[in-house]
Amino acid sequence: MNAQDIADQLKLRALVDKVSILADKKEFEAQLQLFTEDAITEITVDGSLIMQLNGREAMSAAFKGFNNSFAAAFHLNGQHVVTIKGEHANGTLYSHITLLSVAEGKKFKSTIGAIYQDEYEKVNGDWLIASRRGMFIGQDKNPLG
Repeated sequence: MNAQDIADQLKLRALVDKVSILADKKEFEAQLQLFTEDAITEITVDGSLIMQLNGREAMSAAFKGFNNSFAAAFHLNGQHVVTIKGEHANGTLYSHITLLSVAEGKKFKSTIGAIYQDEYEKVNGDWLIASRRGMFIGQDKNPLG
């Protein structure tokens, strides 16, 4: 691995962490700028496809709608393995997601194990997500208090 690969690997890790932080802060427009214009996003839950989006415009409405349904979200990113090939890269990211919500006056905490299969592209010197396929595994929802 050369110095450029190491630098790119650090930039890719910063990219996926920033996507998660902006999701937690509900800064969706800033988050979308970390995806290519024609990015593809897919989410599966226990093997069933529940969402497939093409492009930033479609992602904007879906991200806002989904994430605004929660009072708070917290992503904890773990392992991130990438393979870099010039201006393109592939990566796998493991994430533990905690969602806090209120329904019928009661507070709930949901925890989700997620594995993201990403494709990245370097655009004008910056890494962006071109494709994100998220597999949500083992969601658990419990009342708080």
